[in-house]
Amino acid sequence: MSAQPAPVSHAPTQRDPRLDFYRGLAMFIILIAHIPGNKWTLWIPARFGFSDATEIFVFCSGMASAIAFGRSFANRGWFLGTARVLFRCWQVYWAHICLFLVIAMQMAALDNTGLFEKSYIGSLNLWPFFNTPQVQLPALMTLTYVPNYFDVLPMYIGILLMMPIVVGLRNLHLFAAIAFVLGIWGLANFDLIQFPAEPWSNREWFFNPFGWQLIFFTGFAWMAGWIPAPPRALWLAGLSLLIVLATVPFAYFRLLNAFPELREISNAIAFWREKTDFGLFRYIHFLALAYLGWWVAGEGGHRLMATGQSWLANAWRKVLGVILKVGQQSLAVFVFSMMLARLLGFALDQTDKSALDQFLANTIGFALIIGVAYLAGWFKSQPWRRKA
Repeated sequence: MSAQPAPVSHAPTQRDPRLDFYRGLAMFIILIAHIPGNKWTLWIPARFGFSDATEIFVFCSGMASAIAFGRSFANRGWFLGTARVLFRCWQVYWAHICLFLVIAMQMAALDNTGLFEKSYIGSLNLWPFFNTPQVQLPALMTLTYVPNYFDVLPMYIGILLMMPIVVGLRNLHLFAAIAFVLGIWGLANFDLIQFPAEPWSNREWFFNPFGWQLIFFTGFAWMAGWIPAPPRALWLAGLSLLIVLATVPFAYFRLLNAFPELREISNAIAFWREKTDFGLFRYIHFLALAYLGWWVAGEGGHRLMATGQSWLANAWRKVLGVILKVGQQSLAVFVFSMMLARLLGFALDQTDKSALDQFLANTIGFALIIGVAYLAGWFKSQPWRRKA
């Protein structure tokens, strides 16, 4: 047994620009991916590989959790560290409930006008909730009714609840924590542990937290210092690039449509790239992509920072500041973007969905989530406590 102190004591307490940068990028990609009828989704990373922005979000959330909760576990002990995690779960839980109710209200309000042929309630398959609210409302509150569009935050709650267990096992020995994480992931991939997503069927949560916790705790362990950062080696960068490129033929829809042989192979490896339980090939693909991103960002993210006073350097610093701000307020931005995406999809339905319409929908969406990020940052700064 290890007699070392709390294993997250060396986790950094300041924000890592690499974490905020990539999480910020993920927020923009997630908005694009959730706007119905958005042709920009043809160019997001998910179209070209096994992993997508969800992996970025969960991995970076693991890193952020090592920073946010690390000092509590290390300095205040396991019990108070667990209490802080439970408080965060409470916050995310109510964010999920409010998100569902607001979006359900939006869809109902549109349908109630009677002006549109499309059923917006039906577009999210919310008729079971409206038809039998006396059954679905208790299921919603107990997370046994989780429609597909609303599955990320419940997954996050499930993973957070595992954090005290993993930290406690790490206090005993690193290999105990690793064995637990890998064991739970393996059970999830063979459909042995899962949560029900609706009372009337056997459908499970689209994002099984028992599978997705693997990528979360990979980011957590790396940021907490449980595992060392990989070496900066050209051969590793080359291998990572090869893995990323090798997945494209089995993920890009145009190639799959053009070559039936590729589609057959893609279908044959479906278990290994499965999204619900987080298949092994998704994990490998993301690790390769993350290594390349880590390489590009440089030590401490210094390559992200532009030097010099040229107009290009100044412009990049402004863009970088915006992306970092969005990454810093990821929960507020995520919740808002889920509501916004449905409204932008509704707006697109009223147009010809031309290239200009698509451009306006996406850029307006970007501007609004940026505004929410800055607003959330302003509220968190508690300006009312400053001296006049």
